[in-house]
Amino acid sequence: MLHATLILEVLVLLAVANGSPIAAKRIMGDYLAQPLDGGLMWFDNRPLFGKSKTIRGIIVALASTTLAAILIGAPWTLGLIVGTTSMAGDLVSSFTKRRLGLAPSARATALDQIPESLLPALACMSLLGLTGADVMAVVLVFFAGSVILSRWLHRLGVRDQPH
Repeated sequence: MLHATLILEVLVLLAVANGSPIAAKRIMGDYLAQPLDGGLMWFDNRPLFGKSKTIRGIIVALASTTLAAILIGAPWTLGLIVGTTSMAGDLVSSFTKRRLGLAPSARATALDQIPESLLPALACMSLLGLTGADVMAVVLVFFAGSVILSRWLHRLGVRDQPH
């Protein structure tokens, strides 16, 4: 049996974790938009993560997700765990995309959605008592929602690229 309320809670926090850096970019422009990797190149002479992964984005994601958890009545630690692991998954995706020669913000369906939803869902398993089916539900709903919303947000001019 799926834990629908817990799944929804994790999905809301994932939406905040992944949406708040986009909102911050739109609101703040280039202010505090230093690349997280500091411009470092990997052994393949490509950026470690790329210019679209910023210190501002990570800070905003962690703070927003922690605050969102409190606002929905969840422990602040849940928000911090979801925010941290979602951003870690996003960095894994960016690192992998750079190794594949893809540009920052280039679309890579599945690679753009799965790590940033799977890692948080796995991290929340014991804390929330999620089952394997719950984790799969989080990943599948996040994947579908991300693909649909990303295209819509791109058409509205909120996102630079659809994912």
